[in-house]
Amino acid sequence: MTDIASHTQPTLIMIDWQKGFRDLNYWGQRNNPAAEHNAARLLARWRARQGPIIHVQHFSTSPQSRLYPGQSGHEFEDFAQPKDGEKTYGKNVNSAFIGTALEADLRASGAGKLVICGISTDHCVNTTTRMAGNLGFDVLLAGDACFCFDRYLPDGGKVDAQTVHDVHLASLSGEFATILTTEQILS
Repeated sequence: MTDIASHTQPTLIMIDWQKGFRDLNYWGQRNNPAAEHNAARLLARWRARQGPIIHVQHFSTSPQSRLYPGQSGHEFEDFAQPKDGEKTYGKNVNSAFIGTALEADLRASGAGKLVICGISTDHCVNTTTRMAGNLGFDVLLAGDACFCFDRYLPDGGKVDAQTVHDVHLASLSGEFATILTTEQILS
């Protein structure tokens, strides 16, 4: 197995690119239909340059969830299937740092800079990005390689997915991460 990170290349962290998120009847409407394409571009570049890649997979504890182990939705998307040498971490909470060896492994490898993309902007991407920033990692978040779903207020009012996405990117920007496009990261 290759090292998770190197001193010269950022580590790409692919969060929850799982088939279960395709079910919009379950999750609701989403934003950013180009997210998968952009994440695939990042992954292809990291692979071409033999950069360190980490895949995070959500293991829901709810049998009704599309991300529950054993269901087809738990599987990684075809474009995001881990390859030999790419480390995978399973989690059952929003942060990839909770209940995993991610932080210890990143520190042991000397990783300092992370590039994050994934699902969903307001849950697992947000929580992992905030924790990474708080832990002292230099985080670049590919805002156009993430997406989220409509959310509902306690009074039943709806907040559309694009607004949810934009607000969460804005709240992360500067304090926890630098928000960039896929093109900016690749160039």
